[in-house]
Amino acid sequence: MSDIDIRVTGRAGRITFTRPKALNALSYDMCMAIDAALRNWREDDEVALVIIDAEGDKAFCAGGDIVQLYETGRAGDFAYGRRFWRDEYRVNAMIYEYPKPVISFLQGFTMGGGVGIGCHGAHRVVDDSSQIAMPECGIGLVPDVGGSLMLARAPGHMGEYLGLTGTRMGPGDAILAGFADHYIPRGDWADLIEMLEASGDASHVERHGQQAPEASLAAVRPEIDAHFAGETLADIRGSLTVADSDFARGALKALDRASPLSMACTVEMLHRLRAEDAGIRTALDQEYRFTFRAMEQGDFLEGIRAAIIDKDRSPAWQYAEGEVPAEAVSDMLAPLGNDALTFEEE
Repeated sequence: MSDIDIRVTGRAGRITFTRPKALNALSYDMCMAIDAALRNWREDDEVALVIIDAEGDKAFCAGGDIVQLYETGRAGDFAYGRRFWRDEYRVNAMIYEYPKPVISFLQGFTMGGGVGIGCHGAHRVVDDSSQIAMPECGIGLVPDVGGSLMLARAPGHMGEYLGLTGTRMGPGDAILAGFADHYIPRGDWADLIEMLEASGDASHVERHGQQAPEASLAAVRPEIDAHFAGETLADIRGSLTVADSDFARGALKALDRASPLSMACTVEMLHRLRAEDAGIRTALDQEYRFTFRAMEQGDFLEGIRAAIIDKDRSPAWQYAEGEVPAEAVSDMLAPLGNDALTFEEE
């Protein structure tokens, strides 16, 4: 497949995204190719570890290839999107639970679907160019691909802040928030990958790690925890509205651009995951409840129209003029019964 290069080099299974002009956006076929490779290498004693990287300087993977999701949804075909998310989430769980070290090299943009592939492994490497984010609320989704679990486990209420505002994390912030592990300058990556291929020893990653740049989020932690600790989106908005600070005004501006329904559901999802001390499968199951309904009941199609198709940046969100009713959140996150996400291999 021209969009992805999968091979074995030495002791390493290699997965390289090869569509840099499209910011290495993840298609369904690419996702399924990763799924097949990981299943094969899991049982292959010659493969000691897996390396996931990407061509180009701008992005590891800037997200899922969502145009086809939009086109099928607009035509009333919700089955394609549901299958895409279901199978993608199964791959995310496989990477998280993989019995061999998975090492990812995350230059440039790593967003959405890229987080699901690149941020669940044992060793997640960033450099000075790295920009990691979960901007899904801005297109009418929720932080998914297992990202909700990392947000729930981020320090304090950083998860609510990052999930609602879609703020981009540089290398220091990504490590602080739990989306990355090691800062290694880009110029050292090629030699490190050669060592990993030759030895099959993932400990080389830690030995190459250097002191990460300062995390800018650390300076605003007190304000994040003060304003994003509310039980609901309305509580968070209320706290930010009465505050007189540049941080609060900036956060409110970001919230004003996103889907109120998506943000309200994100807050509820993170609270549930923390209360249950949940794992990856619970997080993905909860995310799938939302994405299963996102086209038919949510703001996803309108969000993509405004951001990608018409590019007018003027989405007509549900509940834009008032609070999101608790029932609307409950409806989006209700169990799916026979349609629930499962992880049995087919």
